[in-house]
Amino acid sequence: MNKNKLFTDKLVTIIAYCFIGLFAVICLYPLILTISVSFSSEQEIARKGYSILPLGFTFDTYKYIFINSGTKILKSYGVTIFITVVGTVGAMLITSMLAFAISIKKLKYRNVIAFICNFTIIFSAGLIPWYMVCVNFYGLKNNILALILPSIFSVWNMFLMRTYFSSIPSSLYEAAEIDGANYFTIFIKMAMPLSKTAILTVGLMYALQYWNDWWHSLIFINDKNLFPLQYYLYSILSNVNAISSGRVPAGAAGGITLPAETVKMAVTVITIGPIIFLYPFVQKYFVHGVMTGAVKE
Repeated sequence: MNKNKLFTDKLVTIIAYCFIGLFAVICLYPLILTISVSFSSEQEIARKGYSILPLGFTFDTYKYIFINSGTKILKSYGVTIFITVVGTVGAMLITSMLAFAISIKKLKYRNVIAFICNFTIIFSAGLIPWYMVCVNFYGLKNNILALILPSIFSVWNMFLMRTYFSSIPSSLYEAAEIDGANYFTIFIKMAMPLSKTAILTVGLMYALQYWNDWWHSLIFINDKNLFPLQYYLYSILSNVNAISSGRVPAGAAGGITLPAETVKMAVTVITIGPIIFLYPFVQKYFVHGVMTGAVKE
């Protein structure tokens, strides 16, 4: 009986590892394909299509991007890192404080506040009124704050954090109040440490949102010194497509074989590169946060 059970457990473990390994390969395949195509020759890609191994290995794509725009790319990296860090910290501060406030059942008009927040998800004034308010009232045209403030609060993320805060027993808050703690102290020393999973999850959402944002740059920014990475690479891709179509002369790019298809993959690699290298350093904190929310002592 024990031998049969041991054999069954091993079989299940082997099947589970095979399934997870296969799933990992499926997820990893597009990334490998993207890197391979970015180092491939444009002519070989046009003739043979995409390949898991580089076809006609060349650096023409990266030459075009970095030789002609290397300094500007570094500057756009700095802008992106700045808005990601400042935006994520500010968004987490606002979102967590509001979520904690409406999770307190004794708060007066908490349902009214929640309704007003929820109302903005269902109804909006539209793009033109929103743009006029941002530009004419807040003065966000060609301003670094235009890349931060429009995305600094998400109602959906706020309700997600409120769910975590509401799951904390109210008796803990009451005990802290008896000991003389005010709500700000309760928020900092009790609610936040007990909601690490929510903080990590929502913080990651905000960080990816700011890192991948190019829409607000398109709407508000004309100054190239304020272009974030995503929008600057988008402009490079647009220029390459225009040159390849013959609408614009090649100019400085005439000395090399100008890539059209492979530049899309190179732009993707440049964009996701920092995230890939950063992930191994934050993975342990992410796992710890998930386990904290899953295991009850």
